[in-house]
Amino acid sequence: MLTEILSNKSAKPKEKTETICQLVSKKEVSIKDLIAFASTAKDPNKATCVEALEFASKQDPKIVDISAFEFVTKCLDEKAPRIKWEAAKVIGNTAHLFPNKLDKAISGLLTNSEHTGTVVRWAAAFALGEIVKLKGKHNKDLIPALEAIILREEKNSIRKIYQAALKKVLG
Repeated sequence: MLTEILSNKSAKPKEKTETICQLVSKKEVSIKDLIAFASTAKDPNKATCVEALEFASKQDPKIVDISAFEFVTKCLDEKAPRIKWEAAKVIGNTAHLFPNKLDKAISGLLTNSEHTGTVVRWAAAFALGEIVKLKGKHNKDLIPALEAIILREEKNSIRKIYQAALKKVLG
């Protein structure tokens, strides 16, 4: 089914993403099947699958299970920027569900905070901001790391994401 949707030349990319999101949300396509498909897909299709997961996780974070969270965490290391940023947004949407599984995600997000692509850095900022707001064990190291990112980040819009998250945590 996913192959048919993604190979449909008449459907626009957003339509494909929305269709997959709906199928996942209605559990007509399992998270397991989506991940299995995306794991072997070429970058554009993999990115569409991760984006569909991001849309679904924004509506219902619990749709993401631990295997999906681990999958998107691995996606932070992908070469394609779109995969990186969509994966970061899934992590931002769902980090609160996996507070003890954040080490690898934080590492990947901190790496992506230095990416040349603005959208990759923005998505990393979103996810890191959501993680720091959890006020978990990671904050001891994460707060100084985010303060350092604020000093080097050239885009004010991205700095503001970090600043807003730190303001909620530090007051």
